[in-house]
Amino acid sequence: MKALLPCANAIEPRSDSQIFVRGGVAGTESKIMPHSERVGVIVVNWNSGDLLLPCVESIARQTVAPERVLIVDNASTDDSLGDLEERFPQFEVLHQPVNRGFACANNIAIERLVDVDWIALLNPDAIAHPDWLENLLISARRYPTVASFGSKMLRPGSDVLDGTGDVYHVSGLAWRRDHGTKTTLVDHETNQIFSPCGAAAFYRRDALKAVGGFDSRFFCYMEDVDLGFRLRLLGHQSLYVPSAIVEHVGSGITGRRSDFSVYFGHRNLVWTYFKNMPSALLYRYLLLHLVVNTIAVPRYTRRGQGGVVLKAKRDAFGGLKDILRSRREIQLSRTVSTSDLLQSMSTDYSALVGR
Repeated sequence: MKALLPCANAIEPRSDSQIFVRGGVAGTESKIMPHSERVGVIVVNWNSGDLLLPCVESIARQTVAPERVLIVDNASTDDSLGDLEERFPQFEVLHQPVNRGFACANNIAIERLVDVDWIALLNPDAIAHPDWLENLLISARRYPTVASFGSKMLRPGSDVLDGTGDVYHVSGLAWRRDHGTKTTLVDHETNQIFSPCGAAAFYRRDALKAVGGFDSRFFCYMEDVDLGFRLRLLGHQSLYVPSAIVEHVGSGITGRRSDFSVYFGHRNLVWTYFKNMPSALLYRYLLLHLVVNTIAVPRYTRRGQGGVVLKAKRDAFGGLKDILRSRREIQLSRTVSTSDLLQSMSTDYSALVGR
């Protein structure tokens, strides 16, 4: 595994983060900053093949047109871009000389989108329904103190859910809520989620700036959960919007159980836990966290990926010194209470079975 490249364009956290909203859905008193409805859409592409064009076409068909669309190409070596720039001259393509990862590529785009108020992320293996952005904006209007919104993600051409937002378990594991469940068995209204899945997410740009954007050290996988965690630590809430629908292949480029996705997923879940968990919760659930990480090695060995997971854990704990430096600043700026944060997490031990 090559050393990860630093992201020179990472977002610097704002020093005035205290101006951002606390409270949320229930209408608690908050200081609400004025927001308009200018939206910037970001698509990060890396060797997406035939998946990218339908994604971009779905953005062009939105009933509410975004202010700007940025496609960040992470040094693709296939022909996924094709004649995209000629077919969609209204969209901007940012060519990167090297693959800096999903997290860094988004930061580069966010820094450029200075003239928008909302950032929508759409993976290149996702196709947005025409009213996707419109319904996200309707929810943003209805809940003006909420900083992020998640989409209803379906498997392409089916009534099976790919996810309805991310779940974060006190053990440090995270997963997509309702993944693999038929839509007929789920009756969610707009409700709280821990964080939106970055494959189809909607963020207030000023909130992203307040927490410093994505952590480029993550490269990819769990970077959206880490971001959502840091937003929650500042008191922000996240909502699932069932009318904002995308069809998502899911790991359509890297492979759902590829060595690539397994490595980064397992390394980054350790970093997310140690960087963000308040001390009271970190020590309460530390043994559980260590147990689930240890169990992962023999479990993935049966799949022929034990070595991958072992390397991920070794690199995760080997890189903790740098992560813990970030932890100090994050915990000092925390505004949410431990009890409120715990309520946003899953404490269901039975949910760990098979994960």
